[in-house]
Amino acid sequence: MTFVAKKSLGQNFLNDNKIIKIIVDLGKIDCNDFILEVGAGTGNLTEKILEQSPKKLFVIEKDQRLALYLKEKFGDEINIFNEDMMKFEYERYYKDKLIIFGNLPYNISTQILAKWIRVKNLDSFCKKFILMFQKEVADRIIAETNTKNYGRLSILSNWKMKINKIIDIEPGSFKPVPKVKSTLLVFTPKKNYYNLKDTKNLEHVTNIFFSQRRKMIKKPLKFLFKNYKEISNKLNLDLTLRPQNLNNHTYYKICEIYEALI
Repeated sequence: MTFVAKKSLGQNFLNDNKIIKIIVDLGKIDCNDFILEVGAGTGNLTEKILEQSPKKLFVIEKDQRLALYLKEKFGDEINIFNEDMMKFEYERYYKDKLIIFGNLPYNISTQILAKWIRVKNLDSFCKKFILMFQKEVADRIIAETNTKNYGRLSILSNWKMKINKIIDIEPGSFKPVPKVKSTLLVFTPKKNYYNLKDTKNLEHVTNIFFSQRRKMIKKPLKFLFKNYKEISNKLNLDLTLRPQNLNNHTYYKICEIYEALI
């Protein structure tokens, strides 16, 4: 059956069997695994996941046409939710230690990633995330300090997760063909990471710094702290540096100090 992709849902269906095999192999799925696939589309990846005989496969598909098609195609082999992945209550599966697969819609990819990062006890909730992003977004996720792509997304993503780039994917692997390349990333939740009270505080701190990324860090520090000079001395910060010059760990320390004041 042929479906016309909905631009409003950012749909680009993966139909390259070589890439699908790479994705499934990364999961190393066995009969004890609980799998969640977000944005299953026409079920090309779903079919190959089922061939690995996981214990359960949960599927989220917002498009009602596709949800009905997937239900008809796979029947009781999948547990399908015709819901918005941004509004889905992931809490109900916290104890299943999921493997999550997703060809994320370009228009909400960073939002859904941020939603997962906010999950408490992330390593108990998910064994690994195998996710596809627009290459430009992936480049920002994996960017290192002192590079042009380094910013909020790099800092947030690397806080709780180890991230590995697997492969860039050409537009021709999708239908309809997008105008940009995609990138496949694997995220593995860390058991130990910098202890902060609330992800939203780190989002706030990094937003203050990177909303004017070309300005010296004196300005955002002054905005966040009355005693900014004392804090800069404590962290041994040169106030003439730019936001992209501070490493991830420094931002976690700044956020920790900020949290102690609010």
